[in-house]
Amino acid sequence: MNLSFFDQFSSPTLLGIPLILISMTFPALLLPSPGNRWITSRLSTLQLWLINLITKQLMTPLNKKGHKWALILTSLMIFLLLINLLGLLPYTFTPTTQLSMNLALAFPLWLATLLTGLRNQPSASLSHLLPEGTPTLLIPALILIETTSLLIRPLALGVRLTANLTAGHLLIQLISTATTALFTTMPLVSLLTFLVLLLLTILEVAVAMIQAYVFVLLLSLYLQENT
Repeated sequence: MNLSFFDQFSSPTLLGIPLILISMTFPALLLPSPGNRWITSRLSTLQLWLINLITKQLMTPLNKKGHKWALILTSLMIFLLLINLLGLLPYTFTPTTQLSMNLALAFPLWLATLLTGLRNQPSASLSHLLPEGTPTLLIPALILIETTSLLIRPLALGVRLTANLTAGHLLIQLISTATTALFTTMPLVSLLTFLVLLLLTILEVAVAMIQAYVFVLLLSLYLQENT
């Protein structure tokens, strides 16, 4: 019984072939394809407004050098947003509940921001490892602590996204299981748990959007430090 709760997090396969790539590329099919006109429908207008809003929010704290990352960060934001929201539908698989995938997204982008800072402004990037005015005796310890906190950033990005989405999916499955189990014996309690399930689902929709935004926002803040 306990193992069945975690079956939803295992990657689906067909004839031994993992289908995670299909679940990752499917959200792109939901986006309207570009046409010859700037605005073809209300859906494309809403899409352009959303992309403009996301880009403005992400690029505001960055300087002009960081604006080169606008396409990458905006695309990543929309990608995570669609995957997280589609994962809340019944009988679907959420790739962002896999720690391996989240680390595969977080580590290269974090490393790219770090290498960008070391290439463009090596002194300023390395100065983050040692705050100004540090006593001489504390210099080795602070350098070790700051280096550890720097290297743990991609792990924190991946674990945060994985843990939040996994916990939400588990709660939804637990409460839905309790709702169906109590329906025949205790209908009133089952109704109350169903109301809790609706509220939790609304909360998980907000969590799915917030976690996608937080993931990309932290990457933009790391980029800000190195540009």
